[in-house]
Amino acid sequence: MNATAAALLGLLHDGPATGGELVAGAEERFGTFFSVTRSQVYRELPALHREGYVRLGKQGPRSSQQYLITAAGKKAFKGWLTSDYGPDHLRSPLILRVVHAGVLTQKQRATLFESARATYSQELDEAKAAVKAAPDPLAKAVAEFGVAHARAALKLVDALSD
Repeated sequence: MNATAAALLGLLHDGPATGGELVAGAEERFGTFFSVTRSQVYRELPALHREGYVRLGKQGPRSSQQYLITAAGKKAFKGWLTSDYGPDHLRSPLILRVVHAGVLTQKQRATLFESARATYSQELDEAKAAVKAAPDPLAKAVAEFGVAHARAALKLVDALSD
């Protein structure tokens, strides 16, 4: 099972959801660390259904389809959670831009870094608020990782801006 499918099954543990609700839930719960696009969600849901990990629920407005996790889906998700996860991959648009920033003019690079500073400053503020609002130690630890990640990105931008 791939990580996107696992992310969806994890969200479905909270209850039935449509594809749109899963996209919104993913952004809210772990969007800072693991992006899930609308196209990924709508590609994975039929595959999860074929595997018997989800079943179709109520048909909603505008042809939205609700999905529910099955017992097989819960078992597969738990297996994924406890399996060897392998290397951790960071997908950072900032790092990708930094890698290719050599093709930019000095002014364009400065604009890129100013924009990144503003983005990660806002992310830092949001992560600090998430730490304060965390309902349990696991959520707090994840939020603290968000604080550390935003600080690391700001440190990188500061080093490149000198």
